[in-house]
Amino acid sequence: MPSKGKLFCLSLIVCAVLVIPAFAGEKYMAGSPELSAYISGTNEFSPGSDLSLTIILQNTGLNEFKFVSSDIVNRDDLPNTAKFLSIALLPGDAPLTVKSDPQILGDLLGGTSKSAVFSTKINSAAPSGSYTLPVKYNYTYLYTVDQYGVDTIRYTYKTVTGTLLLPIKIKPDISIDILSATPDQLNVGTEGYIDMKIQNTGSDFGKKATVQIQRSGDSPITPTDSSVYIGDFPPGNIISCRYKVAVTGDAQRQTYPVDVVVVYQNNEGDFVTSRSDTVGIPVGGKVDFTITSLPAEMNSGNKKVVDVEYKNTGDTIIYSALARISAVDPFTSNDDTAYLGDLKPGESAKASYDISVDKGATLKEYGLDSEIRYRDALDNTYISETMKVRVNVSKPAGLTTILSNPVYLTIIAAAIIGIVYLAFHFRKKQS
Repeated sequence: MPSKGKLFCLSLIVCAVLVIPAFAGEKYMAGSPELSAYISGTNEFSPGSDLSLTIILQNTGLNEFKFVSSDIVNRDDLPNTAKFLSIALLPGDAPLTVKSDPQILGDLLGGTSKSAVFSTKINSAAPSGSYTLPVKYNYTYLYTVDQYGVDTIRYTYKTVTGTLLLPIKIKPDISIDILSATPDQLNVGTEGYIDMKIQNTGSDFGKKATVQIQRSGDSPITPTDSSVYIGDFPPGNIISCRYKVAVTGDAQRQTYPVDVVVVYQNNEGDFVTSRSDTVGIPVGGKVDFTITSLPAEMNSGNKKVVDVEYKNTGDTIIYSALARISAVDPFTSNDDTAYLGDLKPGESAKASYDISVDKGATLKEYGLDSEIRYRDALDNTYISETMKVRVNVSKPAGLTTILSNPVYLTIIAAAIIGIVYLAFHFRKKQS
């Protein structure tokens, strides 16, 4: 027989089953969504920043007055659920641009949250200060439920549209505007200067400021002296800076970019770097020369002063130019250099070289290497590309032919001796 303890436990279980309604349903008499929003992370930004703002939506809505009864049909939705929730971020009074479209977040249950990311851009000239970003939302929720009998219910939903405000702060900073950028003696393959006028168009007062130029990507302009210390740089102030730069030899005659930044101490005592500004710098063509004189004419076995005319076809003046020619077999020269002096673009100068050519030289046109050593405006020394001095070697003609032939020289010598002998005897007979 069962013990008295077991009979007592069985009795309690039977009583509990009799008390709880079978298949009891739940019903809420009141409740609705309650939305709030905030920005994940910091809400302080600098002008010109590209941002991905993460906005968190929270639903803190509660359900009130819950009833449980066997004659209640369970609802599919809870009244504090925000269904089909969508949000849109607007710029409001903030100096920024919202690049993202409105986003659909779906259903947001009570006591939960969801996030949405919006791409934004703070204006580069945004004034510092506090602003608010409106977040417009739209959702539907279960407003009322009508039950008919024990098996039929009718839902009534309500659509809600509203706006939440997100506070943001734009920090003061230095923003620069390059008013002018003028090159000085800047050409392909040489060094030169860039003179700049730069204005602080931001709202921060920069202390211990240094204005720096930087190479922009793969630009052929490379700074040699890249920093200028200017000290205090208050808003609206305009400063002048001069930088020494070099241009690579493979550049072309065109405009190339350089980047400019300001490193300064902000109002919090930290050293920060401003956003860079890019400016185009015109670069002149490379220094170049051409030989404009006609090919020199020489006879084999001849010695001659060869005149060569050089022309500055570049875009800049060159200084203390010295021309040189390389005399190689079958040519020789004891005077292979000539001073040309200063040459402006388009100007020419003549060099004279004392050149000899061997008797056995092949009769043809030769090209002798020639180059020019010169200085630029910064007193840097350069050597031009090699040019060809054309020399046309031909066989001797006229008196040169006679004088260069040993047989003719022997006959001439014998004739001269004979004439001298006859003249001597003739004068002797006369006396």
